[in-house]
Amino acid sequence: MQLKGFHHLTAITADAPGNYKFYTQALGLRMVKKTVNQDDTSAYHLFYADGVGSPGTDITFFDWPVGPERRGTHAICRTGFRIADEKSLAYWTERFADLKVKHDQPVERDGRLTLDFEDAEGQRLSLVMDSSGAAHPYAESPVDAAHQIRGLGPITISVPDIKNTDIILTRLMGMEPVRQFGDTHVYKMAGDGAVAELQVKVEPKLPAAQQGAGAVHHVAFNIPYADYDAWAERLQATRVPNSGPVDRFWFKSLYFREPNGILFEIATDAPGFATDESLENLGKTLSLPPFLEGRREQIEKGLKPLTA
Repeated sequence: MQLKGFHHLTAITADAPGNYKFYTQALGLRMVKKTVNQDDTSAYHLFYADGVGSPGTDITFFDWPVGPERRGTHAICRTGFRIADEKSLAYWTERFADLKVKHDQPVERDGRLTLDFEDAEGQRLSLVMDSSGAAHPYAESPVDAAHQIRGLGPITISVPDIKNTDIILTRLMGMEPVRQFGDTHVYKMAGDGAVAELQVKVEPKLPAAQQGAGAVHHVAFNIPYADYDAWAERLQATRVPNSGPVDRFWFKSLYFREPNGILFEIATDAPGFATDESLENLGKTLSLPPFLEGRREQIEKGLKPLTA
């Protein structure tokens, strides 16, 4: 029972059309699922990923009419995206300048060249040079195939005190502390490269964050489908308060909070986004899990168009 790395990361937007334009056109990701929040069907749940919707490549968004995030600790504070090499880094630096995307200059961080940037709502993102793992470019992306985003990683969380978080990461989740740079501790999962690295930044002097547009809602960790029941049993046996089994149709989930209040999800690598749509047609129409299908007309009436 080992985590394979990240499965997805879910953030918050208050501007679904602007969000769709930025992540598909500026970043060149593929929308692989256009659906709704299963617990709040008035809100979109938008999934952006690589060309085939691989686990470990998707950033997703809930569309809620909220004000901006108040930044602070007790939060997921930066999302990394992997790119191939220095040529890709130069490509993206020039692209961000041309598109007037807020960005810094590339720096070396934790041994990898990194380019920090933000979307229009202040979502904190980075491009990280890491060519590990397979790449699945999207043929219809406006970004050249060689330079497309390969997937997630690393992801950084901020906590005021690492002691109890470390216990959950190592004893419950099986991560290994591998190094430290500055105030940041790096934990490794079973996968290769940055997709399997969680960074924990210790910031005791910051106020608690308040979620809003530009914030991250939760991070999900990737497990084999066959291990799902065993993970559910482990959470129960260790008496960690959790959601119990949740079937999201495209994957199965378990939710719990680490000791500083950050929401974690464990999600299966199957059945996948092509369960109800062909690979060629992923994300082109509103997709609903079977238990919401009977409410399709009502749900569609409550959603705004993503494009003009």
